[in-house]
Amino acid sequence: FTPSGTPKLRSVTAAQLPVLVKASSGGGGRGMRVVDQLDALPGEVAAAQREAQSAFGDPTVFCERYLPTGHHVEVQVMADAHGTVWAVGERECSIQRRHQKIIEEAPSPLVERIPGMRDRLFRAARLAAEAIGYTGAGTVEFLADDEGEFFFLEMNTRLQVEHPVTEATTGLDLVELQLQVADGLPLGSAPPAARGHSIEARLYAEDPAKNWQPQAGTVHHFAVPAARTEFESSGRTGIRLDGGIVDGSVVSIHYDPMLAKVISYAPTRRHAALLLADALARARVHGVRTNRDLLVNVLRHKAFLDGDTDTAFFDTHGLAELAAPLTDAGTLRLSAVAAAIADAAHNRASATVLAGAPSGWRNLVSGNQAKTYRSADDTEHRVEYRFTRAGLVLPDDDGVQLISAAPDRVVLADAAGAETAYDVRRYGDAVFVDSAQGGVELTVVPRFTEPGSTLAKGSLVAPMPGVVIRVGAQLGDTVTAGQPLVWLEAMKMEHTLTAAGDGVLTQLNVQAGQQVEVGAVLALVDDQTAQPESEQ
Repeated sequence: FTPSGTPKLRSVTAAQLPVLVKASSGGGGRGMRVVDQLDALPGEVAAAQREAQSAFGDPTVFCERYLPTGHHVEVQVMADAHGTVWAVGERECSIQRRHQKIIEEAPSPLVERIPGMRDRLFRAARLAAEAIGYTGAGTVEFLADDEGEFFFLEMNTRLQVEHPVTEATTGLDLVELQLQVADGLPLGSAPPAARGHSIEARLYAEDPAKNWQPQAGTVHHFAVPAARTEFESSGRTGIRLDGGIVDGSVVSIHYDPMLAKVISYAPTRRHAALLLADALARARVHGVRTNRDLLVNVLRHKAFLDGDTDTAFFDTHGLAELAAPLTDAGTLRLSAVAAAIADAAHNRASATVLAGAPSGWRNLVSGNQAKTYRSADDTEHRVEYRFTRAGLVLPDDDGVQLISAAPDRVVLADAAGAETAYDVRRYGDAVFVDSAQGGVELTVVPRFTEPGSTLAKGSLVAPMPGVVIRVGAQLGDTVTAGQPLVWLEAMKMEHTLTAAGDGVLTQLNVQAGQQVEVGAVLALVDDQTAQPESEQ
């Protein structure tokens, strides 16, 4: 389907469904739509063209047969100007969302399992590169089935995001090697043999539990304490970090939401997976919601550890389960306790009058003070404490004992006496608490609600900054739950916002072409159940 041509929809029949609409100049899952109903094809083609134009400057798309499950396996090639073509190693990239890879590894568990498959893959990749006289670094991509049969997908004529796992397992610096080839230097007779196992996880600013909604905003703090190296492989068991952000970086709506790549290397695949999961669980990402918990849950999942991965992994094992927070209710509660104690310590340390007296000190000590926090799942956590002449005291809270308190670090002991340290950072009303159990984001709940600060029921709120590209209803229309009302473009992709319930569209605050900020009320759907006072 070219920009000037009319889509030849008659070339696709119901018997050929499902099909994949794909951007001709695309990549990274943009300009792609899976279609399983023939009457939906025109709309999905148009949407894919808009995305392709926005992301690549070319709205040309094409259709191909879509295989719901399979293994995405690719071969890294390196070719010089003297006729030598290396097949450097293969990678498996089957853990994907929206047809974009989020976990990649080398070598491929599928290829390791099937005798002779690696030789066939390497031969096919070399033949593809030789057929076009290719030079430089490139990747030949295939879709494979469980029996090891594979089919050509495409060739990426560049160095890809996942190249670090090949560097880690071969010891090559692919960036340096690419420059040497471009300078006319010859490759050796053969690439080094691969050893060990490497896995890469892409950390994205997005919310998997909300249909992978991209997130925008300021990254207040980012750290991966387990990282041994940055942007280069050490050849030793450990973690490499290729980061695109630092403290204070702003995640924009105009670019891909990938923040960093975290890469593990270890002698065995299981060791590499668990090492990477632990490094991500202990990472500190303050300010924007990410897919960190999802990545950890996948890496620790039995099916992944068994090498049972394909492109339908999230459908097979349930996105809701895999996107669940790492922290349980107990960790949330203790993190809220730590936040309240740290806040009290902060207030005392920053006091300018009677700084020696504890915050909230009274001659009468019978009353408790309280702080309330809201966690990401909208649960409120009320924490009570009081100051005595002996110091800060927690009321009986399931046996929790305060060991030490500072404005940025609190140590608590549980009923069994096990101590855990909680690091606390505050950014306005947002509080981030990190411990060995994982990171928790909390929001301070004010004691008194400002008039007009609550949203009316049925409000359709912009989940991110973006541009309105379509409006699907008019003021006064009757709409149903799940009906698309507004289409936003952000981070080079379209996002459909739907009605939360049935009702009448009583407010429509936007129009096509309008720029909106995160949190803006775009529309209001009145469920019409409330009766006027005169009728009650």
